[in-house]
Amino acid sequence: DSWTAAAKTRPDDRLIAVGLRIGEVSGVSPEALDFCLQCLIKGTDLEPLGLEIERSPRRHRCPKCSCEFDVVDYDPTCPECGEFSTALISGDEMEIVYLEVEDG
Repeated sequence: DSWTAAAKTRPDDRLIAVGLRIGEVSGVSPEALDFCLQCLIKGTDLEPLGLEIERSPRRHRCPKCSCEFDVVDYDPTCPECGEFSTALISGDEMEIVYLEVEDG
């Protein structure tokens, strides 16, 4: 894959930090993810790897007035027009935001 190919071109470089964006309704526990990562990298070249997690709020869009808003207290009602049937537009993601690499 492209990650492996890129790593082979710079074998002396070292991954030192990873930044993730995890949505509020993604079903991923940041604390559990960090714990599992630390267990997986223990005793490897990646052991000092830092993990930074950015939480992404649950956001909806209203189909009637196009208002975009953060959902508060699990209430998807549009704050502008009162429409209840709004659509999730973000907050379910889990994505890599950045990789920090130290030149070898």
